[in-house]
Amino acid sequence: MKPGAFWSFCKLHQLISDVTIPPELYNSFIAAVDKGNIRSMPNRSMPASPYLTPGALMMGDAFNMRHPLTGGGMTVALSDIALLRNLLKPLHNLHDASALCKYLESFYTFRKSTSSTINTLAGLLYTICIASPDPARKEMREACFNYLSLGGVFSDEPIALLAGLNSSSSTLLYHFIAVAAYGVGRLMMPFPSPKRIWIAARLLSVRTFYIPFFLKIQN
Repeated sequence: MKPGAFWSFCKLHQLISDVTIPPELYNSFIAAVDKGNIRSMPNRSMPASPYLTPGALMMGDAFNMRHPLTGGGMTVALSDIALLRNLLKPLHNLHDASALCKYLESFYTFRKSTSSTINTLAGLLYTICIASPDPARKEMREACFNYLSLGGVFSDEPIALLAGLNSSSSTLLYHFIAVAAYGVGRLMMPFPSPKRIWIAARLLSVRTFYIPFFLKIQN
């Protein structure tokens, strides 16, 4: 067994010990884990590429995909529907497909704010939640969860971003930086040690790696 696979196998057993499994399923579940033939569903992403076709309009995951961790596909689809409804409201003639297609070119521009924020947030949360032996990533994950548990603006705004109620990329960037600062602060209190300083530096380097996402966000 490869080192990475062995680590994942051990991690899975550790997770099992932390989770309550119904007694009726426990033996079968453990047998399946020990067998090792565990299948996973691959995740894919697909950038948005507008293809104007008279009589057709793609929305949600049909238009572009993001990581499913946050359920953002449905959120974007519902946002697209609301946007399309508002665009069609002033129209009285929907029979001219070519003219309608030309008119709806703005749809792909207006949807970008919400979809890009949700796409970026989904990708970032995936990098936080993914299992890794890196202590900096573990600290980043704990810092993120503890940050949200503070309540108030520390949870309200991130949840609004997740739900598509707030599509501000600047708000996303603010909380992205705030989580990093919160994580470093946790490591420096009450007294920093060489190990904690090293983990804090690693945490900052990991967070800095994702800043280009905010400079050029895909929709």
